[in-house]
Amino acid sequence: MTDPPSVLFVCGHNAGRSQMAAGFLTHLAAGRVQVRSAGSVPADTVNPVAIAAMAEVGIDITAETPKVLTVDAVESSTVVVTMGRGDACPVFPWIRHEDWDLGDLLPTA
Repeated sequence: MTDPPSVLFVCGHNAGRSQMAAGFLTHLAAGRVQVRSAGSVPADTVNPVAIAAMAEVGIDITAETPKVLTVDAVESSTVVVTMGRGDACPVFPWIRHEDWDLGDLLPTA
């Protein structure tokens, strides 16, 4: 049996966009994908607006905490999705990289 694919969502503070994306994929993949998120300069907590928005669609991300982006996290991923912060994420040619330029969607907490 092979390991499931691994997706790493990356944004600056790992407090909004990447946490929401990870929450959606975790919900939709139902265990078929390993989902992680990280930030180049992680905040202290997940943005409460992101938590509230996800709760509105039935996805609970209250237990999540911002995590620092590491080279190991990138190297152990099948796909890395940066969210307008691609320059802060190491790139390896054997790992698929996507950059979703989402801008700032949420007000700061």
